Amino acid sequence: MLLAGVEDRYVETVLGRIRLRVGGEGPAMLFWPSLLMDGTLWSAQAAHFIDRFQVVLVDPPGHGGSSALTGPFSFEQCADVIRAIIDELGVGRVHVIGNSWGGMIGGTFAALHPDRTGIAVLMNATASPAGLRQKFEYGVLTRSAQLLGGIREPLKNPVRDAFLGPTAKRDMPEVVAAVNELASRVNIDSGRHAVTSVVPRRPDQRDLFGRIRTPVLVVAGAEDATFPVSETEEMADSIPGARFVVLEQSAHLAALESPTEVNALIDDFVADHL
Repeated sequence: MLLAGVEDRYVETVLGRIRLRVGGEGPAMLFWPSLLMDGTLWSAQAAHFIDRFQVVLVDPPGHGGSSALTGPFSFEQCADVIRAIIDELGVGRVHVIGNSWGGMIGGTFAALHPDRTGIAVLMNATASPAGLRQKFEYGVLTRSAQLLGGIREPLKNPVRDAFLGPTAKRDMPEVVAAVNELASRVNIDSGRHAVTSVVPRRPDQRDLFGRIRTPVLVVAGAEDATFPVSETEEMADSIPGARFVVLEQSAHLAALESPTEVNALIDDFVADHL
């Protein structure tokens, strides 16, 4: 999952030291992944765009090579992380591409920092607070992971079920292996702060997203069990002028499950708005 042409960079932010993988030249395109994933989730997108854009793959707070979290955070702090990254890179404006947690934060950033946002592509995400079932399921997952010292074999099935649909589990063993590997690397003491912040403490952002004026593409996965199509469509409806697309054979990690389709969607959206 390592990508040629990118180099590691580190940025000090309000949520600690953040590792980036940066490569290419041109308009900046920043990629923020889901919980339990790191920036390599976007390897296929980086390879596709690196000859035309400066790609910036983010290991989000508490994940990958970024500093461990010591407590929960707010979504506004995550938006401040993006602002610190682009300030460090000397970039005035950035296209924000996010999956799940990254999609939520991409919307937060676009709403709070319209002058620093180009386009936004928000994938497999929500603007709604977590329901009781989701709070319970993720609470069980984090407590079990703490007892086991990480996401070990007994927890891999629940993680796969949350992230991947029947198409990937049946036909894409390399995707299943990548999810297993990335999830198993998470420092659970750090990761539980991220889960707490993104699931039970997740804010209702629908009113905030009504302030977004940048062009936004919202992508849902037809097989996504974490954020069903109806929930992601509700997020799109809260954003003025947002375009909404459903990928039929994708679940919660569309960039990994359907990279060709995702790359084409981003290409078309960029072409329409630049």
